[in-house]
Amino acid sequence: MSDDDYVYDELTGEWISASDAPAPGTDGIEVRDSVGNLLADGDSVTLIKDLKVKGANQTLKRGTLIKSIRLTGDDQEIDCRYEGIKGLVLRAEFVRKR
Repeated sequence: MSDDDYVYDELTGEWISASDAPAPGTDGIEVRDSVGNLLADGDSVTLIKDLKVKGANQTLKRGTLIKSIRLTGDDQEIDCRYEGIKGLVLRAEFVRKR
């Protein structure tokens, strides 16, 4: 795209120059862990606190490794899988990037 191209920003509802637009798929959202590291899809994280899982009658212990996270579009939530728990969503403030 050249500097003369414009794209419609659905978030603000305005036309902006292509050079000012965020990269496709990023939506301009940065998800950071408890110590400020930037998280991305596919990262592995470690829990920094024991967490009770609602509806699963289970507690995830501090130090538990969660592999292959997915970003949800919210800057504080990550979607992940853990054996025996479907649809697990964790707050970014309770994890540390591995």
